[in-house]
Amino acid sequence: MEKHNHKHEHSHSHSHGDLKGRNLGIAILLNVGITLAQVVGGFISGSLALMSDAMHNFSDVLALIISWFASKLSKKDQTPSQTYGYKRAEILAALINAVSLIVIAFFLLKEAISRFSDPVDVQTGWIMILGGLSIVLNGLSVLLVQKDAQDNMNMRSAYLHLLSDMISSIAVVLGGLAMYLWDVAWVDSVLSIGIALYLVYSSWDLVKESVRILMQFAPSKVDLEEINKELQNIPEVNNMHHVHVWQLDDKQINFEAHISFKEDIRLSKVNEILHQVEHILNDKFDINHVTLQPEINGFCGDESMVNQDSK
Repeated sequence: MEKHNHKHEHSHSHSHGDLKGRNLGIAILLNVGITLAQVVGGFISGSLALMSDAMHNFSDVLALIISWFASKLSKKDQTPSQTYGYKRAEILAALINAVSLIVIAFFLLKEAISRFSDPVDVQTGWIMILGGLSIVLNGLSVLLVQKDAQDNMNMRSAYLHLLSDMISSIAVVLGGLAMYLWDVAWVDSVLSIGIALYLVYSSWDLVKESVRILMQFAPSKVDLEEINKELQNIPEVNNMHHVHVWQLDDKQINFEAHISFKEDIRLSKVNEILHQVEHILNDKFDINHVTLQPEINGFCGDESMVNQDSK
């Protein structure tokens, strides 16, 4: 017996999806402009911090394109060969985007450390002007995707790219001001290291979360022990085994299990109890896709078993 609860899956209207796509498109164009301006300015000024900010902006462009494509792909209908459709496209995009930030961070660390032994004079005027432009345009991009980032991991990864780049641009401008006032070239390298460490810190949780979903680990918010306690209150149920809990994407949590009854009871009563279990999983544990297999005196002593004690 199977029950589908779509209360989370369809919480966004089609107009909201179109708005999300349009906002992503605008953010992509803004970041293309920022990247081109900062690359030119970085070469002219000799600033590694400005070039690192440009690289970060370029990663934003790639991240936003990946996020846009994944968002479109995830809406495709299921087929006989893709029975889940492409719902995990956005999770994969989030992982790619988060890992790309970490890779860029290590590249920046390497370059910044090498500059301590071979400092380069930089033109601070370009740094402050182009850093300021990046702050403004990235700030607009952040506002465009902020709302969608609240309940979508893919959009959160894009939002993280944009937010971290706005923060790094603020650091670049402050560093340019410090170099202008006190003529301290090493500040450029220090800022690059700080930006790189921030990228690693801000991306790591997203990497862990997306890997958990792709590996089909049980969601951290689902407590099987608590589920077990709830089911012990149903007198007809002997045990629940072959339990598997996983997330399809960042909205849908799937639960499947064998429910073993103590005795042979009418099908109508079985149906009533299974609905009771489904309501417990839906309402108390926010599990919105439940598949249950009823049986009599079933038992399995593997690691997936939740409750095997007779009552």
